[in-house]
Amino acid sequence: MDEDRFDKLVRKILREEFGIYGANGVCRDINAAVDLSMKAFARYAALSLDERARVIRGIREKLSPKAVEFARMSARETLMGVVEDKAEKISLAIEKTPGVEDLVTEARTGDRGLTLTELSAWGVICAIHPCTNPCATLINNTIGMLAAGNAVIHIPHPRAGETTRVLVEAISESIRETCGIENLVVTLYESSMAAADELMAHPDIQMVVATGSGGVLRDAMSSGKKVIGAGPANPVAIVDETADAERAARSIVEGASFDNNLMCVTEKCVVAVNDMAHRLIERMESAGARALSSAAEARSLTHVAITGEGLPNKALEGRSAPEILDAAGISFSGSPRVAVFEAEKESPLAVLEAKMPVVPVVRARDFTEALEFALEIEQGFRHTAVIHSREIERLSLAAKAMQTAVFVKNGPSLAGIGMGGEGETSFTIATATGEGLTTARSFARRRRCALVESFSIR
Repeated sequence: MDEDRFDKLVRKILREEFGIYGANGVCRDINAAVDLSMKAFARYAALSLDERARVIRGIREKLSPKAVEFARMSARETLMGVVEDKAEKISLAIEKTPGVEDLVTEARTGDRGLTLTELSAWGVICAIHPCTNPCATLINNTIGMLAAGNAVIHIPHPRAGETTRVLVEAISESIRETCGIENLVVTLYESSMAAADELMAHPDIQMVVATGSGGVLRDAMSSGKKVIGAGPANPVAIVDETADAERAARSIVEGASFDNNLMCVTEKCVVAVNDMAHRLIERMESAGARALSSAAEARSLTHVAITGEGLPNKALEGRSAPEILDAAGISFSGSPRVAVFEAEKESPLAVLEAKMPVVPVVRARDFTEALEFALEIEQGFRHTAVIHSREIERLSLAAKAMQTAVFVKNGPSLAGIGMGGEGETSFTIATATGEGLTTARSFARRRRCALVESFSIR
């Protein structure tokens, strides 16, 4: 039997007997996916940390040249966002997601001996992803979960199913080439909420990681499993009268326009003190924004961006500012990066997380009122907030008051996840369960090992 016929026979058996659609970790059947993942996890658990590190290095090397390819695929399938920005997100996830080095051992010694606290794997993780950042989130989670020693079954948003399948196949191929283990990273051929619910309830799933908000997060929290849950967000930026107006405007436009404002951390609303508001909007125009010139234009924009049910218009999520302005019947020249307009703090576009390059600016009398308004607009989600100010006391006060997982001072919001800022990156920001920016250690169990009356050399 020649190699090609043998390969076809193997694929036929995998499809018919195990529900595997492709050669690399794409399953039609949930029970088959869990069974294969359990077997892969058992083999992976026998590897050393150095071998895990090689697996992750292989994934990075495999995916890095394909960042633009996956960005194009994602934009084409989801009909959202900007290819160049998606490629940058994907590269960020590949390069700046921590690996096994994130698994830090704690040690305590004394007269009674030595106690170690180490981080160990949970087992098979169910990871549920949004359509807004399907590739970057999957890569980021995969690296962290594998670094912690787990296997993972990815449940994509239905709008990103094809992209997810191709990405998982590439990751699985890399793992097989590095260590010979198949189906360590798996996805389903067809994704749905019913499939996600069934997988979360499966007795062999040890952890559920839900990136997103709404119903899927509520279902995850009631699954009875260890849950890491990213909650809702409405990132707000405060700009006081001492801020560098040009820098603040440039930063806000950069954040709110990035991938057409699909990111959960990017600026959705601005609160500016009276002495700064007009100047800020002018500088935002210079940085590429289209400032709406009348209350009528603001009403038209709100009318198309918010539905009659009072919810963000899904059809416009992730669309460009020119597309949204066209839909609202508002004229513009060139290719504006965002639309900016003055609004009351009760405006739907101020209090709802509309994933669009649309930025309402709310006026406040002074910094005290600006912070009060920002807290109302952020609504206690404790996700992301930004401040632009030269007053260090205000920077500190706002950080303490907002209590967000990501807080950025005098820069674009993206710096908070390592894009143009220091530190690692994360695309699952777990506000609902308190982990904040998740890394490998978030996907590991803390285990204590005590050795009595030995190994203290002080």
